[in-house]
Amino acid sequence: MGKKGVLMNDILVRPGLLGDLDVINSIYNHYVCHTHVTFDIEPWPMTKRLDWFSKFDGKSYQLSVAEVDGKVQAFAYTGQFRTKAAYNSSAEVTIYSHHQLQTNVTGKGASKGVGKALYNSLLPNLAQFGIHRLYAVIALPNKISMGLHQQMGFKQVAILDEVGSKFGHMISVAMLEKRL
Repeated sequence: MGKKGVLMNDILVRPGLLGDLDVINSIYNHYVCHTHVTFDIEPWPMTKRLDWFSKFDGKSYQLSVAEVDGKVQAFAYTGQFRTKAAYNSSAEVTIYSHHQLQTNVTGKGASKGVGKALYNSLLPNLAQFGIHRLYAVIALPNKISMGLHQQMGFKQVAILDEVGSKFGHMISVAMLEKRL
C-alpha cells in the first residue's frame, strides 16, 4: 500500500506497514512494562508481533499509524472481538501512542489530536466490510482513553470489576461500544 495517507493537523495517518513493526512493538512494550493499561505482563517478541500483523486484512481488520515529523508516534487497529464466528460483525478497537507524545515532544502542538486523527481515518469505512459494532476495553483508571473514546461516539456499556491483576493490584476495565 505504500506510505500514502491523510495529513490532518501536521499528523500523517496512513496504513501500518511491515517496516513499522519495530516502533509499534517499542510503543506497546513500554505499556506492558510500565503501565496497567494492557494486561500483557511480558514484552512481545518480534515473532508475536509478526503473527499479529498477519491478521490485518485491510477490510474489517485494519492497522493505521500516525506520523509526527516523519516518525511513527501512535497506532490504532481493529481486530477480532471474540473467536466465535457469530461475533464476526463486531470488532475490537485499540490505540496506543508513544508515551512521550502526551508531553508534546515535538513542541508543535501536533500531539493534540493524534488519537482523533487515527480514529477518524480508521473507523468510518468499517461498516462497508460488515462491521456493525466496535468495542474498546479500557483498563481503569485511564481518563485520557475514556475521554477520547467518548469523543469518538463510544458509550460505556459495562464495567468488569477487578477482572485482572498487574503489578500487585487488581484492575477493573470499562467496556465501551460504538454502533456503526
